Amino acid sequence: MASALSHVLAALRTATVAAALILPAAAVAGPVPAQDAATAGVVAAEAVTAGAVMAGAVTEDGGGADNPTAGTPGPANRLFVQALQLIRQADNTFDVAEESRLLKEADKLFNEIVTKYPDSPLAVQLVTNQFVGDFDFYEFRSRIRALVCNDALGSLCFLHRIGEMLPPVETPINAARWDWLSLAVAYQQLGDPGRAKEIMAPFVSAVRRGGVADSSGQDLFVARALSLMGQTPLALDITRQINDCSTRIYNLADIAKAASWRGDAALTNALADEAKNYASSHNCAWELGLVAQSLLRAGKEAQARTLFLNTVETQFSKFKETRGDCCPPELAVAAADIGEPKLALGLLSTVQDENPWTIPAVLGRLAKRGETGMAVAYAEQVADIDTRGEAFAELVEAAMKRGEPAAANDLMNRLNKLVDDAAGRRPGLLAQRAKAEKTFYNDDRWRRSFQLSINAAEKASNFVRRDIGAPLLAALVRIETGLPMLD
Repeated sequence: MASALSHVLAALRTATVAAALILPAAAVAGPVPAQDAATAGVVAAEAVTAGAVMAGAVTEDGGGADNPTAGTPGPANRLFVQALQLIRQADNTFDVAEESRLLKEADKLFNEIVTKYPDSPLAVQLVTNQFVGDFDFYEFRSRIRALVCNDALGSLCFLHRIGEMLPPVETPINAARWDWLSLAVAYQQLGDPGRAKEIMAPFVSAVRRGGVADSSGQDLFVARALSLMGQTPLALDITRQINDCSTRIYNLADIAKAASWRGDAALTNALADEAKNYASSHNCAWELGLVAQSLLRAGKEAQARTLFLNTVETQFSKFKETRGDCCPPELAVAAADIGEPKLALGLLSTVQDENPWTIPAVLGRLAKRGETGMAVAYAEQVADIDTRGEAFAELVEAAMKRGEPAAANDLMNRLNKLVDDAAGRRPGLLAQRAKAEKTFYNDDRWRRSFQLSINAAEKASNFVRRDIGAPLLAALVRIETGLPMLD
């Protein structure tokens, strides 16, 4: 719901535009008796030509003046005035439900102008988010979207508030924006596919223009996001045009992962083989940990284990020769998946500084395989508070899935202590507590923690707000669907 100040400003703007529309008609109509002034004002508002606001009259079909000499407005202008009257009524009510109803009715009238009279100056101005007099249509649309926050603890309100914090997308699009793509995925999975498509379309267009044929740091993650939105054919079409080993195999692995979540075993199997064959034919090396994970997900454990062990041997051999970077982070995750706990933790210790996401990924997988004590001990040594909190949240879920509520309770206490020590100033940590609460309690009490997380993010520095969007969205999707965003 808009603040009192925004209501006042909106009312003033609406009144200004309405006055601009009313006064010319009043002059045409001539003087009226005082007792009829109120009635004349309403009639004038509905009968006025929009010439004071629009740039000239057009034909009736275009929404302009039907009879300019008589001051009779066209249908588009008439709808516009009616919409402004509804907005004014919304500004003057204290009833939240009534305000919402009136604004939505006004929005329908604006949409009617655009769809029925697309050639009118009004339609052009609305579609291009121009001012109409002093009326800011873009601000009005933002106000319409904010109506979801009449339910302050609803997930769509959470999405709206997170979206408001994201840095705007620069045009033309030429850089990775996983935060906005995550927002599209979240809207798709939480019940607003229209908003999801609106966000996603410019990124798909950027790919179609050929801006990312070779990723080279320009990977937009579009195919990965599309796979989570169920757009598998389009995701594969985009992926198969990319010749960079890392991006190609990451995309294939993630599309296969999304297919396995949907229960599509045939596609999961086919994509695992495709990733393996592409890696072999293009001499991909660092991505073989992903291929091993895909093979394991497809049920090809023997192939996955053989590929994994050969890759580890090759990587360690090169490390001894060059003393450069040891191993790709994906190998640590693959080791945890395959069930090599000591090797997984050894690899993790070498890659975690550059790739902190591997810590909760590896520890969560180990805990699900019964290596809870080892995983907890490692998590306690993690220096970064947010990463440690995320690891605890993963361990809570693993303990609950293994039917170990006592262990889960202990981990919840550890996570709560981190949150308390931070005094509500770490939004990422609060989001991880919300995620753990959903798993542990399986009710809606997580919503309060998630609301506190967004509150903390909105009060944080610009630097924090810039980076917190994607982690918050990942936590929310995990809570609501039980499935993670992609790594």
